[in-house]
Amino acid sequence: MTKLVNKLLSNNNLSQHILPSSATMIGVCITALSIIKLARFSGLAVWLSHLLALNSLVFLTSGVLSYAAMRSSRSARLEQYADIAFIFGLILLSLSTVFMAVVID
Repeated sequence: MTKLVNKLLSNNNLSQHILPSSATMIGVCITALSIIKLARFSGLAVWLSHLLALNSLVFLTSGVLSYAAMRSSRSARLEQYADIAFIFGLILLSLSTVFMAVVID
């Protein structure tokens, strides 16, 4: 079983999937941020805009790490960090969505 898991992890090339997905998610964050700014929400919307900006930076970090993993000889470790950053970004985006539903309502 352990050999199978190691083989799957070594042949996965996860970075090739994380890089374009991170770029797409940055676009999603910027779109949501633009909607909030154009609608001129006040109050908690300021916090939401900061949260979305932070989320964009998390996805940018994930993309940079994934690119570095594709270009580096230490790709396994960098790929793991990119994966962790991407998952953290998805969690943060989900929380932003819930927060957006509360603010806009």
